[in-house]
Amino acid sequence: MNYSKTSINHPFLEVLVCCGESEQKQAVKGLYYCGQLPNPRPRVVAIVGARHCTKYGEEIAYQAAYELAKRGVVVVSGLAYGIDSCAHRGCLDAGGITVAVLGTPIDKIYPRCNLGLAERILERGAIISEYPPEHETRAYDFQIRNRIVSGLADAVLIVEASKNSGTYGTYESALKQGKDVFVVPGDLTKPMSSGTNDMLRQGAHPYLEVGDIMLSFGSRAAYGQLNGLPREAMNAYAAIQSGYETAEEIMAALKLDAHSVMTALTLLELRGLAKNCSGKWSL
Repeated sequence: MNYSKTSINHPFLEVLVCCGESEQKQAVKGLYYCGQLPNPRPRVVAIVGARHCTKYGEEIAYQAAYELAKRGVVVVSGLAYGIDSCAHRGCLDAGGITVAVLGTPIDKIYPRCNLGLAERILERGAIISEYPPEHETRAYDFQIRNRIVSGLADAVLIVEASKNSGTYGTYESALKQGKDVFVVPGDLTKPMSSGTNDMLRQGAHPYLEVGDIMLSFGSRAAYGQLNGLPREAMNAYAAIQSGYETAEEIMAALKLDAHSVMTALTLLELRGLAKNCSGKWSL
């Protein structure tokens, strides 16, 4: 596996300055990566949760990642069993970009059963780790890794977790970093929902649909005006919101032809939701 080393000055990684501000020993100084790091930086959502999740959790993680990817959002997760894997797959199946953050050295994919998934991720996205190839993995490396998962994101979605779940590490890191945390409400009788329901009781935002997260990126009024527009127009709005400016960039992000993108942008412009200045689109 070919890999490179980079500082956090890369446009996609510079948000990691929020990691380790209170503990310098956990500050991220550099990362190893394979694949392509998104540039310019789009909107990013981390989707995490239990490894031994329920079928319901798998479906929600997959669906959320799929819908976010269709709106031009990059999905970050940890390549673990369960929720992580479903999030990566949902994003990929939607034609989106996903980034996996390892708790192991950059050249040691874990779990090994996800090698095929890792190869799919590298086709358009990236795999990153702060650990060099010679690093000997320790059990707590995975928990330390979680601060990078949340640090890369603009918002964090937690799908399922018991009260003893390691997902609490990502939850706590996200709060310290000032991230918006969304949590899927769960069955009160199921142990796998005890942790997520506890997070909701502590004040996390409930996740009921992908619009809940998209609203955190922009105004509620603007999102309401998107109702009734074709999916292409909604996705184009999300792409502009994520930092894509030209029609060509939006075409590449959404994998749409020029006619579809220009029709979508014209609809947004007619509704006063987007404006074009010298070929650059903004909200």
